[in-house]
Amino acid sequence: MTQTPKVSVVIVSHGRPALLRRALIGVSQLFYRPFEVVVIADQAGLDAISDLPLADRVKSGHQAVANISAARNQGADLAAGAIVAFLDDDAVPEPTWLDHLTAPFADPELMAATGTVLGRNGISVQWAQRSVDARGVAHPVIGPVPTDHAVKLEGTNMAIRRDALKALGGFDPGFSFFLDETDLAWRLKAAEMRAGFAPLATVHHGYAESLRRSANRVPRSLFQIGASSALYLRKHSDPEAMETRLSALLREQSDRVQGFVRTGDVSVDEMRHLLEDLQSGIAEGRSVKPALAHMVAVPPDFRPLTPGQPPEPLVLMGRWFQRKTLLEQAELAAGQGRSTSLFLLAPTVRAHRVSFSNSGVWVQSGGLFGPSDRGQPRFRYSSFAARIAQERSRLAGIRWI
Repeated sequence: MTQTPKVSVVIVSHGRPALLRRALIGVSQLFYRPFEVVVIADQAGLDAISDLPLADRVKSGHQAVANISAARNQGADLAAGAIVAFLDDDAVPEPTWLDHLTAPFADPELMAATGTVLGRNGISVQWAQRSVDARGVAHPVIGPVPTDHAVKLEGTNMAIRRDALKALGGFDPGFSFFLDETDLAWRLKAAEMRAGFAPLATVHHGYAESLRRSANRVPRSLFQIGASSALYLRKHSDPEAMETRLSALLREQSDRVQGFVRTGDVSVDEMRHLLEDLQSGIAEGRSVKPALAHMVAVPPDFRPLTPGQPPEPLVLMGRWFQRKTLLEQAELAAGQGRSTSLFLLAPTVRAHRVSFSNSGVWVQSGGLFGPSDRGQPRFRYSSFAARIAQERSRLAGIRWI
């Protein structure tokens, strides 16, 4: 029997301790074996996960200053798996995530893979199967990836062979946020290392509030977008294309911020500050010195997060008025490490939502007659049993193996 490769899951977090805790609970329910977890976080994040049942099996490091590339390098130094997978703190993986994300690595020539990212409603696709050009602009992929594009790695859902990451010199800490994984994707391409897609490898991404954006996605700073864009173009594009792209970036971000002015989320003065912030970032990116390659360290021993086989997943279902009782059952099972799904349907046409609760339960709620896929009709008659069967079928291969 062929053994599955050892995998290290690296989660980087800064300023979002509650979300980090939720992400780690989700990771603890993965079906894949064997895998370990590395968390690089600020002190608040490390404190938030310290009382979890598996906390003593998590490799951890302290991140004093928010820099996603530097933190990922720190995580890679602690990662002992042959494959290193990356997940953001505001994301939660489906329990089959690693099974699907690692499957393409059966091809020894494949060096990296990336999966599907779902948005806030837990159903609509946020990002999937994209390529990226030398300007850093992403494009949907239909068919083969164009020869002058690289596979777009989704930072919250990607994996790379540890040896490949070491050969590339890790992540460039000049990208403290934005285009960090895109820079890695282009360096993979330049080194003629192949990357591919794992469409069923699915994570739910919340686009949570951060130092750079509010909960409703209003930007608080555009500095790093400007700095990373200019640095990326310096590394991967020619001077003429760089200036054309930076001009386009200024127009795009100006239009974006003006949209928030029209909705009343940003004042005119705030708009002016944001655009000045963007210009300052571009100036920084034009002048910053290239970073030295990171020498990925010899890691400590591999530390499996959950030894043994995963417990059987649990599926519960009921009407909206049974929510309290069913949720108590679901939380009890999740507390035992079981991947637990709860379907709660009401006799309405309300569109469905899927979320992962802070207690570790996958909850799908909505109307018995409402759509669970945004391409479905607004109303579709169904019995309760038939609708549950349809939803379980829709999730087959993603929620269960």
